[in-house]
Amino acid sequence: MENITVYTSSTCPYCTLAKEYLDEKGLEYTEKNVQKDSAARKELMEMGHMGVPVIVIGEEQIVGFDKNKIDLSIDK
Repeated sequence: MENITVYTSSTCPYCTLAKEYLDEKGLEYTEKNVQKDSAARKELMEMGHMGVPVIVIGEEQIVGFDKNKIDLSIDK
């Protein structure tokens, strides 16, 4: 299984939905809260993103909460 990282913020409802969806699928992931972690915020900006959620599965970056893209990425 590919490593999964979810970049979030504390007030983002789509971040919560994304984490709940990954939990429902029984997938382990690392959460990086860009509000609380300046290094995570810098990582996200270096990838070219300013908003959350960004879900990184292996090398693929999924911007926003997109169930279809998540499913396609984990089924590879």
